[in-house]
Order: sequence, then C-alpha cells, then structure tokens
Amino acid sequence: MSFELEGIKPGARIAVAMSGGVDSSVAAALMHQAGYQVVGITLQLYDHGAMVQKSKACCAGQDIYDARHVAEKVGFHHYVLDYESVFKQEVIDDFADSYLRGETPIPCVRCNQKVKFRDLLNMSRNLDCDALVTGHYVQNKNGELHQAIDPTRDQSYFLFSVTQNDLDYLRFPLGGIQKTQTRALAQQFNLPVAAKPDSQDICFVPDGNYAKTVAKLRPHALAPGEIVHVNGHVLGQHNGIIHYTIGQRRGLGITSDQPLYVIALDPFNNKVIVGPKTALAVTHIPVVDVNWLIDFSNYPNGLDCTVKVRSTGSSLPARAHMIDHDHALVILNQPEYGISSGQACVFYDGTRVIGGGWIKRS
Repeated sequence: MSFELEGIKPGARIAVAMSGGVDSSVAAALMHQAGYQVVGITLQLYDHGAMVQKSKACCAGQDIYDARHVAEKVGFHHYVLDYESVFKQEVIDDFADSYLRGETPIPCVRCNQKVKFRDLLNMSRNLDCDALVTGHYVQNKNGELHQAIDPTRDQSYFLFSVTQNDLDYLRFPLGGIQKTQTRALAQQFNLPVAAKPDSQDICFVPDGNYAKTVAKLRPHALAPGEIVHVNGHVLGQHNGIIHYTIGQRRGLGITSDQPLYVIALDPFNNKVIVGPKTALAVTHIPVVDVNWLIDFSNYPNGLDCTVKVRSTGSSLPARAHMIDHDHALVILNQPEYGISSGQACVFYDGTRVIGGGWIKRS
C-alpha cells in the first residue's frame, strides 16, 4: 500500500505533528519511508515536570520524550515548542468556564481548533513545509474531509473546525487503514512506542474526575444550590452544578417514586433541573460558530444530512438550515435525548464532513 501524499512528491519537506503516541509516530515513520523530508513538531502543552511520569497524556512529560525518541530512531529532525500559556488560556480555562455555564465541553476539539492546528499550521508554513501530516483517523479526499475507513477509530467529529484553506494543506495517512494495521506497522518499524496504550482520558484530567479539576481551577464552582423538578418543586440540594450533566440519572442525591433525569442546568440561579425522560426529548438544535466546508448558500431551503451530537453517538437523520454565516438550526427527523450545550454538532453528507459547530441550547 502506497502512502505517498496526494499532490506532493517524495523528497518534499513535510511537517508531522507528533504527540508521542503510536498513531503520530507511525505517520512520521511512514512519511520518512515514503521518501519525504520529515520535520517532527511537538507542542508542550503543560508542565513537563508535573507530568513526566504520566504515560497516557498528550504533549507532556513522557510523551515528549517518546516523540523525540521516535525521531532519533527513524532519523529526522524534531522540535518541541512551549505552548503552555496558550493551552491554559484557550483550553483549560475554557473547559472550566464552560462547566460553570452549565455546558458539557469537549476540550479536544478546542485544542485542535485553538492550539494544535492553528499554531502547527503556522509553524509548518514558516518552515517551508509543503504539508502538515497528523495521525488522525480521517481522510482528505481531493480537499474534502471524510470519515476514516475504520469506523471504530474515526475522529472526524473532532476536526469539524478545520477550514477549507487548512484542509488543502493537511494530510492524514492513517485514515485509509485500520487501527490494527497501525499497530502492526509500529512493530515493523520497531518503534519504541509500539506497545504504548492509547490515551483515553482528557490529558489534563488524568483521573477522569472533571468536577475535581474544575473545582481546583474555580473553587466557587462548589457553591450549593437547589435540585428542582420541572414542575417547580424543590427536591433536594446539590454541591455545585459542575457535578451534573444533561441526561444524568444516577447519583442525583434525591429520592423519587419515578426515574428522574437532569433536564437542564441553570447557572444563573445555581439550580439543577430534573424531570422525566420525556422532558429530555429534543428535535430542534441551535448551533453557533458554524464552520461550513460546503457553500451552504446553494441550499436556501436547507439541506438533508446526518448529524452527530456526541463523539460516540450514532448518525442522526436531520435537516440543517443556515440562519446566517455563523448560526444554523438543525431539525432532527426523530427526537434525541440528553443533548447538552457545549457539545459539537457535526454535519455529514455520507462520509463527508460538510460542517459543524457548537450546540447552544437555551
């Protein structure tokens, strides 16, 4: 199987974004094998000393060492750039503030949008590279962003914010293979990260306890308040709305003769609103900060498509309507439950990503 990049001849200089994991390491090794002049770039996103023993992080500690080790073994230049302050402001602080607004944020999308792609693309161009290669499981087909052939690894949901101009410069060599093939290639290249586990948690939330992380950053997030039924009755008390997410059923700290779910979070009055599952049903989804990868002006009456409202969720048949350049309204064919502000809504035409934005429920 050829891994020659579309439109770029071997011998050209290319940059490879290296997180220190198996995927980006294999991508770099494949590019070197294909005859490109590889320049590996790693962004250090938070304190190296604090994270040096952490093996499932991204862009810190052991992972920076692993990326450097891969570059030395394969034989190409590698640079580490300090982006700690940018990452804290654009991703970590935004993550905490989103929870305070009653949202359920996706920091990995924000990181791609505000840090990784923005600055890696600039650095790659400054180094006179002809492309930026990443280890993401997506496909760039003639300048169109498509899902990976391995549906269990597809990362297109996280890359909806990539602009068309950037997409013309980006390449994703792993999008056309299975994850098992990537592992096999890591073994064939004898990479030092061949057996390294995939990262699963948010990199700056190593124990998976989001509320604990938010409370450390914003101590006032633990202010107590009321748990209120949609009918207005107060059912109990909470110790911070950051402990709750839309659609949550267990661990509410209240008793009821019927199953109750978190229907809404009211940050202005510091209330958790609960009710029956039927109250979770949503058919109309307002979407803001939309990035279109098609000319939506060609569809004045809307466009039939499928959407994903969570990274691991199913594709939902819908119709998207463009309100203005930044806003859209998605109307689902069937009600969906547990949709939260702060999540992404990504639009697809078959396997192609045609746009996406941020869910903004009232």
